[in-house]
Amino acid sequence: MTPVATSSPRIAASGIALAAIGAITASGKAVIVKLGYRHGVDATTLLALRMLMAFPLFALLAVWSARRAESLSWADRGRVLWLGFTGYYLSSLLDFQGLQYISVTLERLILYLNPTLVLLISLVLLKKKPGRWQLAALVLSYLGVLLAFGHDLQLEGGRILLGSALVFGSALSYALYLFGSGQVVARIGAIRLTAYASCVACVLCVLHFAVLHPLPALLQAPEPVYWLSLINATVCTVLPVAAIMLAVKRIGSSLAAQVGMLGPVSTIVMSLWLLDEPMGPWQILGTALVLVGVLLVSRARA
Repeated sequence: MTPVATSSPRIAASGIALAAIGAITASGKAVIVKLGYRHGVDATTLLALRMLMAFPLFALLAVWSARRAESLSWADRGRVLWLGFTGYYLSSLLDFQGLQYISVTLERLILYLNPTLVLLISLVLLKKKPGRWQLAALVLSYLGVLLAFGHDLQLEGGRILLGSALVFGSALSYALYLFGSGQVVARIGAIRLTAYASCVACVLCVLHFAVLHPLPALLQAPEPVYWLSLINATVCTVLPVAAIMLAVKRIGSSLAAQVGMLGPVSTIVMSLWLLDEPMGPWQILGTALVLVGVLLVSRARA
């Protein structure tokens, strides 16, 4: 396990608190999107508004992180563009589209497969042989998602297939970003890369909207949609990024990832409280299996 960055109990406690804040606020994104759909807007509109409002904050973070850094090579600029496309634009687009068809609980469980997807990608591309604990983690995680998927499939039918496929594509896209960002992070830095890639995604999301709709249509959404998008851009997008980065600095990536398991749990609470989504024993069991599987993956890496 990554060692705690400091022996101070106060700093360690603040790191755990920041990781918890990051996990809970990030998990609220799907709930905000679902509330936005109730006002009759589509996925591209919600995504464009979210990224347009988040762009100034990411731009400030990009300027701050680059103030003492060397300029990027053209090769690294190309990598940043690609990582911004896969990690933040494509994954966000598929996620928002998938949320039109599935519950936020199932969406969060599928997205939480990211560590296992990164493991699978590394096993396939690097031709590594999986260990027993890794295999157990994979089996538990995907069994948990199947249980939750089966519960929702009985209630919603074919819509669940489409929505789950879109969100799984989102998780796979982000896993490819995580897998491919390792060497780039070492050269550019985590904060700088996140800020740059997020700015790229913001521009792509607005351009995507402009291809499908006239740009003035962004000013014609119902008023509650703008408030929801502002919350999504700040509390559920920029705040989690900053909180998790600060948490990793204080307590290390492994412990921060384990605290991040609050995400699916908080999603269940918010979906019951704000959306009145049904929750059955199979979804609860599925959530528990996914959490155990991800915990095993993080421990195996440590």
